[in-house]
Amino acid sequence: MRVAAIVPAAGKGRRIKSKIDKPYIGLCGKPILAHTLLKLSGNRHIAEIIVAADKKRISALRHIIRRFRIKKVKVVAGGKERKTSVFNALKNVSSKIDYVLIHDGIRPFISNRLIDASLKAARRFGSCIVAVPVKPTLKYLGRTGRVQHTPDRRAFWEAQTPQVFRRALIEKAYKKAGRKKINITDDSMLVERLGVKPRVILGSYNNIKITTPEDLELARILCRGRNRK
Repeated sequence: MRVAAIVPAAGKGRRIKSKIDKPYIGLCGKPILAHTLLKLSGNRHIAEIIVAADKKRISALRHIIRRFRIKKVKVVAGGKERKTSVFNALKNVSSKIDYVLIHDGIRPFISNRLIDASLKAARRFGSCIVAVPVKPTLKYLGRTGRVQHTPDRRAFWEAQTPQVFRRALIEKAYKKAGRKKINITDDSMLVERLGVKPRVILGSYNNIKITTPEDLELARILCRGRNRK
């Protein structure tokens, strides 16, 4: 498999209430994004990594790449929306690539096991996403502010990344979306709009996306725990 990893990393720190953009917040002595990129660059299946960063942070990101000796990385300008960032990165994938793995820049606890498992499933099924079963009881309110019904939580899974697709499939999905105002929160949504149903494999509850102050505190606990091992 010839694999390119795309890392959308143009996010701000609004929900996390930080003056520092989320990908650059410190975590155990490294920026969150550095942890993510080191994991991806260390995987033997990934040939190249394209990071979509905020234009104002490109120079800082290149400094981080040099400082932590992260290999295989190319930096491109991201956009205000995830869709724009990923599409810009897709345009910079090398012609030799067969599969595209997309992973959030602020999910630093990705493991080689998850990367390899998602690539194996994508090779067999053409598309794959990582997810975990939801644990809380869910309530459907609609717009009423009152409980309408309680769905069976066994049918619901929380999507994570990585998400892996045949290159031709993800390119088709993004080209079809084009400039349409579609509010997407993950890349699988665009593939699903083509009628494709990605394979789901079990992720990890530690594979958190750091978006709130509580997430950051949990990430620091997880990181300290790993460093003590």
